[in-house]
Parts: sequence; structure tokens; C-alpha cells
Amino acid sequence: MKWSFVIQQKVKAALLLGGVMVMIVLINALSNYNINGIARSFTSIYQDRLMPAIDIIHLTESLYTKRLLLEKHLLTEAQRDQVSLQEKLEKHDEKIDSLLGAYEKTYLVEQESRSFTALKNRVTEYALLEKSILNFSNAGFINEGIGLFEGKGGEVFQHTILRLNELTAIQLRVGEELTEASSTDVSLVRLYSTLLILTALLVGGLVLHLIFSSKIVNTERKGFNLN
Repeated sequence: MKWSFVIQQKVKAALLLGGVMVMIVLINALSNYNINGIARSFTSIYQDRLMPAIDIIHLTESLYTKRLLLEKHLLTEAQRDQVSLQEKLEKHDEKIDSLLGAYEKTYLVEQESRSFTALKNRVTEYALLEKSILNFSNAGFINEGIGLFEGKGGEVFQHTILRLNELTAIQLRVGEELTEASSTDVSLVRLYSTLLILTALLVGGLVLHLIFSSKIVNTERKGFNLN
């Protein structure tokens, strides 16, 4: 009976230890998953949110610079150097195309993708209006060029800036969501660490129990042999 009891206890302990080991493996896998999630969030915040936000600043700067150059050309007769202005505008167009290309390669959420497509359309539309304005200026129709610049040109320019503002707002919102997700992952990792500590204590208790049970059995066996 005693041996049967001892065997039952050892089987129970073995099952418990097996369950504990499975739990340790599971907790470790979950911890790794959440740690990878934290790493992905921080990488995305930098590559898909911070850098594109800086690109938006440079885009805005180039768009405003182009408009100021064109305005100065139209309103100041002494500055009506068509060739020089065209070169400056083309340099900014190249910079804008490069920034748009870099932005497009980042991860875009659905709303961001729609706003970005609208932005590219407005940028293209405004570039075409610039060419029309320059054609008027080159042909000597300054007033017509100014009218187009202040009318349709101003309207399209404002829509372009509006799209940039939309993208900035989306960057902020998605960045906040990634930060919240990272905080959740950190909390889960802490929870898993606590569970691992408790599991280690449980394993230690089971080992001590086995050792103690073994000593009792050995003592009983010695006493039986003496009798």
C-alpha cells in the first residue's frame, strides 16, 4: 500500500511538473511574441511615422517656396527671369517627387492611402497650373497669369496644404495607437515575467516535496528492515 501511495504521488508530481514545463514554454513563447511586437511598434513609429512626418515638413516647405517664387516673379518686373525661375521650380519639383516616392514606400493605413493619393493629384494639378501661369507670363499676359495664380492656383494650393495637414493628423493618430499597443505589450511581458517567477516557485516547492517524501520513505524502509 505504501509503495502504491508513493508511486501515485510521484505520478502526480510528474504530471504537475510536465504541466509546469508546458506552461513555461507557452509563457516564453508569448513573451517573445510581445517583445517582437514592441520592436515592430518602435520600428514602425520611426520608419512609418517619424520619417514621413519629417518628409511632410519638407514637402510643405518646397510647396510654399515654389508659390513664393512664382508670386515674386509675377509681381516684380525686375525679377522676371523665366529661365532662372524655371530651373528653381524644377529643382523643387524633383525634391517633391523624391519625397512623395519615399513616403509612398512606407506603410500606409487605409485613410492615409486615400489622403496621399489625393495629395499627389493636387501636387500634379498645381504643377500644371504653374506651367500655365508661366506661359502667360512668358507671352506677356502678366495680368492673366496673376489672375490664374490668385484664383484657381490659390484654390488648388490650399487643397494641397489641406491634404498635407490630413496626413499629419493621421501620422499623429497612428503613432498614438502604436504607442498604446507597445504599452500593452510591455504590461503583458511584465505579467508573463511574474507568472514565470510563480512557476519557478511552484517547481521548487514540488522538488522539495519530492525530496521530503523520498526521505520519509527511506526512513520507513530502514525501520522495516530493523524489525
